[in-house]
Amino acid sequence: MAMSFAALAGFVVGGLAVLFYRNQIEPPSRTDSTDSVETGAALPQGVASVLAVLPSSAVVLDAHDKVLRASSAARAFGLVKGDRLMAAELLALARQVRRDGEIRESEIDVAGHKFGQGTTNFAVRVAPLGSYGQVLVLAEDQTERRRVEAVRRDFVANVSHELKTPVGALSLLAETIQDAADDPEAVTRFAGRMQHEAARLNYLVQDLITLSRIQGAEPIPTPGQVSIDESINDAIDHCNTKAVAKDITLVSGGTEGLRIWGDDELLVTALRNLIDNAVAYSPEHTRVVVSVRPAGDSVEISVSDQGIGIPEESLERIFERFFRVDAARSRATGGTGLGLAIVKHVAAAHAGEVSVWSKEGSGSTFTLRLPAFGGTAVAVPPSIPLEISK
Repeated sequence: MAMSFAALAGFVVGGLAVLFYRNQIEPPSRTDSTDSVETGAALPQGVASVLAVLPSSAVVLDAHDKVLRASSAARAFGLVKGDRLMAAELLALARQVRRDGEIRESEIDVAGHKFGQGTTNFAVRVAPLGSYGQVLVLAEDQTERRRVEAVRRDFVANVSHELKTPVGALSLLAETIQDAADDPEAVTRFAGRMQHEAARLNYLVQDLITLSRIQGAEPIPTPGQVSIDESINDAIDHCNTKAVAKDITLVSGGTEGLRIWGDDELLVTALRNLIDNAVAYSPEHTRVVVSVRPAGDSVEISVSDQGIGIPEESLERIFERFFRVDAARSRATGGTGLGLAIVKHVAAAHAGEVSVWSKEGSGSTFTLRLPAFGGTAVAVPPSIPLEISK
């Protein structure tokens, strides 16, 4: 189990305190006389080695707030430039610690130092070292952890909200059926509604399971050759019943025999979600076209429809979990709001990406771009066996 930042910081501070104590009561060796702590501007023996292996940002200040030692992480985050500590909050903490000798812990936000970056959140621990006014500053970047926590909170809140609707509907319908026990026609009607809500709940749970399995950005456990043609055929078979009910024709075309390296089940899931989405948001008597083409070292799979299109202001959000352009229509068609999020994570799991073009009233085209098997998108006739290169 990984050591927490507080425990690690306490361990480091304690260890460095021992090093400082020993160096202050033991005379420095002749070869290290220039680094003696008596100068008030150098590090004792061993301290630099300890700081070099720390995963967090570490800075040692002298009695005049000059940086004696800073880890590469501290400089990379912009906490230190030259021999100065740049974060004003950290500098204020260091001066307080130097005055009263008490260890302090806090959290600070530092402006991002890269283009497009917001702020970086640090958990910090500041402690005195020795009796010459030197101070140790440890800062742990917890921006990603905070982001993950926020995503988890939102996810739980969204799931709770989404589950309430079908579960509440099932409960209400069950009560209604019980009250209408003497009316066979009403029982039949409400039982059909219960089946619809149960199916919707089942789809939601299945999508949640699928999303939780792939959203961890973990590598595919057992990748292999994936035939694009077979995956498209499987996905169309899954969606054909819904398409026939609306008299929508599912068409596949493009270059045959292309392959990628990945997971065929995940690819079928992504394609099924894209085709299902296209069918749900297309008018009757139209077509949904799935096309494939080589694109250098990638394979592009596009799903195009003649549907209602997506408003421009919604294009950036359609891959978010539970986001719906038209919530009422989505619920009516049984959509869970997770399909496109699953597509995005499947693409990421294959080191690929998904993009969308859409215009209101003119339909939409979703394109999966995935790395080709062997590094080049080459069509291989099915009759010729492929050898897997190591």
